[in-house]
This record gives sequence, C-alpha cells and structure tokens, in this order.
Amino acid sequence: MSAPAVGVPVTPEVATATESVPETHYTHHDGRGPTVHRTNPLFVHRDISHLDVKEGMNVLEIGTGSGYSGALLSELVGTAGSVTSVDIDGYLTRWANLIHHRRGLVNIRCHTTDGTTGYPHGGPYDRIGAWCSPPLLPKVWVDQSAEGGRIVSTLPIAPIPDLTVLAIMTVTDGRPGVEAITSGNYIDATPSPKVDLDLPGRWIDWEVRHPEHSWVSIAWRKHDDWHHSGARTTLERLVHPAHTEPASAKTAWKPLQYWAAATADPGLSLARLAGEMAFGHSTPTSAAALTKDGRLIADAPDSPSLDVLRGWIAGWHAAGRPTRDDYTPTLESADGPDGAGWNLRLTR
Repeated sequence: MSAPAVGVPVTPEVATATESVPETHYTHHDGRGPTVHRTNPLFVHRDISHLDVKEGMNVLEIGTGSGYSGALLSELVGTAGSVTSVDIDGYLTRWANLIHHRRGLVNIRCHTTDGTTGYPHGGPYDRIGAWCSPPLLPKVWVDQSAEGGRIVSTLPIAPIPDLTVLAIMTVTDGRPGVEAITSGNYIDATPSPKVDLDLPGRWIDWEVRHPEHSWVSIAWRKHDDWHHSGARTTLERLVHPAHTEPASAKTAWKPLQYWAAATADPGLSLARLAGEMAFGHSTPTSAAALTKDGRLIADAPDSPSLDVLRGWIAGWHAAGRPTRDDYTPTLESADGPDGAGWNLRLTR
C-alpha cells in the first residue's frame, strides 16, 4: 500500500479508503499483468480528494485504467452510493469489471465508451472525475451533472499538447465555474484506445518518423492549408535552425508556457525535436522555440517569431516570474471542431 506523499493533499476519507483497497492487485494483477494505462497512485489519491466524494453519492469516473481509482470511489460512496466508470478501451473495462466482481464490489460498473460523451444512462452525477484530458470541458459532462455537482478534470489552457492544468469545478444553474486549479497532466482523451503513450493523442499537425522521430503542433492550424505546408515548414525550421543562442538565466520551462498561453497568441507552438521538447512561436514565415535544455533556436537571427519569444521571456521576468497560481482561470463558451463546451484559459 502506498502512503500519501508529503506535500500531496489527501483527505482523511481517501487515506482511509486506500487502506481497504489493494493497489497492486489492480495495477499489477496476476491474471492481467501490469496496466500501463495507470497514474502514480499518489496523484490518484490527491485528485480523488479534490472530488470530495461523500457516502451515498452517484459518481461518474472517466478513465477506468487499472480499476484502482474506481475501487477507491466505490469505497468512498459506500453501499448507498454508486460508481459508473467508462473507458474507450474495452480490454481495461472488462478486466476492471472482473476484478471488482471478484472482490465483491456491487456498487460499481465499468462501460466501454468514449468518455467525452459521459454516460447519460446513469446520471445525474454528484461528482464527475476525469483521469484523461479532453480538448475542452464537454457540455455533456455539465448536462449530466447534478445541481451543485463537482467536476475534476485536467483541461488544456491552449490548443497545443501537454499544456494543461487540473481544474476543480462546480456546476450551478447548469453552468460550470472554476473553484481552483493545480498541476495535472493526464493522457489525452481519444476516440480509440491509445497505442503510443509517448505521442500526444491530438493536435499533432505534422510528424516525421525517419530518420528521427519529430513532430510539431501549431495553434494556428485552422489557418494552415489542406496539405499542412505551414506545419511542415515550421517543423523543418526547428529541426534545422539557422540561429541558436542561450536563453536568459532562470527561464523556467512550464511557467513560461503559462505566461505565453495567457497572452492568447495564436502563434503558440510545441515540437519534439530528435527526443527533446521545444516550446515557442511560429507563423507561416517564421519559427522560434525554447528548448528544454535552455537554448533559443530560430529560422534566422532577425526572425519575427524569435522577437515574440524574447518578448515572452522578458515580460515574464518583468512581471516577477509568475507561476500557475498567479493567474485567474476562466471558462469560455465554445462550439467548434472539438465539440460544444468550455475552453479553460488563464488571465492576469
């Protein structure tokens, strides 16, 4: 049994539930073997604590995984409550159902379906917890929530991969509101089981697999042409930069991304370049990025995108190097290619 880590907030109720649920029986089951689709149990305990589940509640879990988190929820709601768990991968839901059954759990059922559609047959739900990241907060989740219900999910703060926060939200009069945000990054919600866990599940605009694997995501994808020449050229410019310089001292990787996302600049870009990540700015005619090892790369010394990237870094330093908690989270109504719902954005 894993004990809660120091500094990871876990409620007494969740801590007690962990004593009754055999973690490794789910994550490393003798019959199924280890489940690769699983989260560090310390963060499972933390995020279930954010849900604030009470006895007798009706809970929807999106992302069955090994079944461990569902077993904890089953313990928390008790015999008077119920848990509905959904996952896109039928292999996971079938095994979780069997393990739950053999442990004698009767208040939880797992179903194979696209979690971004929720599970309307079991609603309304007092709590909805998502252990995968949708492209936005789906309207159907809010519709399936009870009045005053709580939703906990990682959500993107910009339309590029790996830039998410965990949002704790409450539904009032049919509309969601953000109570708080914290760090969080779960696997992308996808319409089919994810095979390559190292590759983002969406928003990859161009990819090269030979001779080395690289890919790029551009927030201005809707303005690119049908054969993705903008994304393709951006990746080429970053893979073979014409200019390199050291970044300014103490430029933090993730806080700078929060800062850039808060500008809502449509040039936001993220790339994987021969095994290293690079975050920056691009347009159809320029590209620049900060690599994770602290270099600035660009298509030219006078690149307009490099000027934008330098401006982000200078602005972040001038503002006192703000972190995630220095921003105000807001939900913006949206209805587009990612469905109907709300985009989570950070503002200052």
